[in-house]
Amino acid sequence: MTGGDSLVLARDDLAAASLEGLVRADRYERTIVMQVVAPVAPILSGPDAEAEQLDQLLFGEIFESLETKRGFTWGQARRDGYVGYVALAALSENINSPSHWVSALRTYAYAQPTIRSPAIGPVSLNALVTIAEESGPFALAPGLGWLPGAHLTAIGRTMVEPAAVVERFLGAAYLWGGRDSLGLDCSGLVQQALYACGLSCPRDTGLQQFLGAPAPRSALRRGDLVFWRGHVGMMLDARRLAHANAHHMAVAVEPLVQAVRRIARSGGGRPTAFRRPLPRGLDHAGE
Repeated sequence: MTGGDSLVLARDDLAAASLEGLVRADRYERTIVMQVVAPVAPILSGPDAEAEQLDQLLFGEIFESLETKRGFTWGQARRDGYVGYVALAALSENINSPSHWVSALRTYAYAQPTIRSPAIGPVSLNALVTIAEESGPFALAPGLGWLPGAHLTAIGRTMVEPAAVVERFLGAAYLWGGRDSLGLDCSGLVQQALYACGLSCPRDTGLQQFLGAPAPRSALRRGDLVFWRGHVGMMLDARRLAHANAHHMAVAVEPLVQAVRRIARSGGGRPTAFRRPLPRGLDHAGE
């Protein structure tokens, strides 16, 4: 995903009060903190369900609302900074501090602590939940339902290898602006893999290409990122690249040399950067 969409909550007529003195606007207002109460909620380019999807919010994430009209609110995702419109029905002003995150690729919440009760979802990897009580193998997340406890991990505990997370998404559909388990784009895939390992990550390739440190083109290894103009993939080893792409319309694996050739033929140019995103102390993961 190329980005170019604003990460600043400001227009000519309105901006967040925190930006007063930093950006020019006709007026400044305080944001209202809201929390996502739907399994997934699109961030759209306009207050219309048919507008372009720019990004997605997962259950439990925070959205800073600044203006509401026609059933949508304009604001900014706290987790990755994306600005756009979200349906009010997917948000609540009642905020629960998360105690756990969904560590399964996807799961379901149940009306009762039994698999035979009505299910809600799917709820995707990296969704944030607050556990109020437990019953056998199930844990109750207020506003969502009873989740399998085996699919949850306590906040503060993470996975250790982003490439292993990417592999779990193999076969997931390509979806512009997506970052959930059913459909996601190239930068959404990288972001979700790094989030699951406790690492921060911007939403778009233009910023992701500054993650970590340069990786040597002649000695790429598992977890390294390869960038093109508006595209990114992660190496599974020295030869194979995994990426969500519109050619396969899915998260797929192919030899890097083949991807480089194919993307160049389609007009996407040659790779623009090779990065190693893991911080010191984690860069041995998987070796």
